[in-house]
Amino acid sequence: MAGVSNLLFSLLLLTASSIITTALPDKTGSGQINSNSVLVALLDSHYTELAELVEKALLLQTLEEAVGQHNITIFAPRNEALERNLDPEFKSFLLQPKNLKSLQTLLMFHILPKRITSPQLSASSVVSHRSLSNDHLHFTTGKVNSAVITKPDDVTRPDGIIHGIERLLIPRSVQEDFNRRRNLRSISAVLPEGAPEVDPRTHRLKKKPAPVPAGAPPVLPVYDAMSPGPSLAPAPAPGPGGPRHHFNGEAQVKDFIHTLLHYGGYNEMADILVNLTSLATEMGRLVSEGYVLTVLAPNDEAMAKLTTDQLSEPGAPEQIMYYHIIPEYQTEESMYNSVRRFGKIRYDSLRFPHKVEAQEADGSVKFGHGDGSAYLFDPDIYTDGRISVQGIDGVLFPEEETPVEKKSAGPVVKKTAKPRRGKLMEVACRMFGSQFHTCQ
Repeated sequence: MAGVSNLLFSLLLLTASSIITTALPDKTGSGQINSNSVLVALLDSHYTELAELVEKALLLQTLEEAVGQHNITIFAPRNEALERNLDPEFKSFLLQPKNLKSLQTLLMFHILPKRITSPQLSASSVVSHRSLSNDHLHFTTGKVNSAVITKPDDVTRPDGIIHGIERLLIPRSVQEDFNRRRNLRSISAVLPEGAPEVDPRTHRLKKKPAPVPAGAPPVLPVYDAMSPGPSLAPAPAPGPGGPRHHFNGEAQVKDFIHTLLHYGGYNEMADILVNLTSLATEMGRLVSEGYVLTVLAPNDEAMAKLTTDQLSEPGAPEQIMYYHIIPEYQTEESMYNSVRRFGKIRYDSLRFPHKVEAQEADGSVKFGHGDGSAYLFDPDIYTDGRISVQGIDGVLFPEEETPVEKKSAGPVVKKTAKPRRGKLMEVACRMFGSQFHTCQ
């Protein structure tokens, strides 16, 4: 009997011990990290700028919980990219307490909830992975979102890995939030003023402008507000507005070019806009005067198909870009709804009098006609209420004028005698060199 009693007592002790062990929390779980964790390695690494931002964003606890559940992969920008190469205004925006959410989103954009090693980063095909910010990172041949991976497998730990990259990755939501707050700040202290009135008989501004409600559209047509150029009539009067503009058009043009570069696949378009300074300045001035623009941006693959003949005429690159700019504010939704409802739509372009034809095709918007058509490929790359950028997969060219149009009674626009060569031609020769017969 004594042996049986001892056996029963031992069984009771084992049962109680298991129950207590199950009930007590595990102190070595996700709530704590050990000294060999990738997070500790990040804080002690040479990526001091990124580690400092992680601490300021109050993300340590969130990352500890993530590491407790799965491996992570961190793409760490080099310190120079955050110290000297980052726009000071954008960095100031990130460090403001009210923008903590944007800073957290940007940092989580650099972290994947899985382990990705260097052999997986060298694949030739494009691969996408969802980051901790729920945005996708795109990988191809040693690059992530067009940023070169400079130090693959720089830091490896059992629960994660750190790859060094050349620059900061900026998700679209953070870039748009920054642009929106900058635009609101630029107009918040501006006293609204009405646009001047134009005398339709003399086509000049009246000396005493009539009161116009704040926010009213410009009085001058956009073609009259543009500077003179090839196949474009001289502007008879300045655009509406005064010395205090309602919008900072130059900053907004800079923002959308910056967004094109970060988006990836539109470097050629951005390069032309930057090198053709007359066009970028023109767009900035129009936006400052109250006009709105929609840019149909051909991707790099489409721009690479342009031939020497298409670029050999003086001013040809600028004229091609003018045809891709619509003096209206259109988004993917507004254009698709229009072509679904009305069939074919003809939008005005800054290459007056040519229009851009759009129609619904294959569940998307198709621009142009015949072999020279292009589809809406990357919608709403940039939208800030004044400038809209829509990515397309082809370069558009206007239809040739018919003989009837050439024999019309009166020309709609007075043509200049000679195409302008000046600064634009110098830039074109510098860009394309001996390919132009006029540069030889």
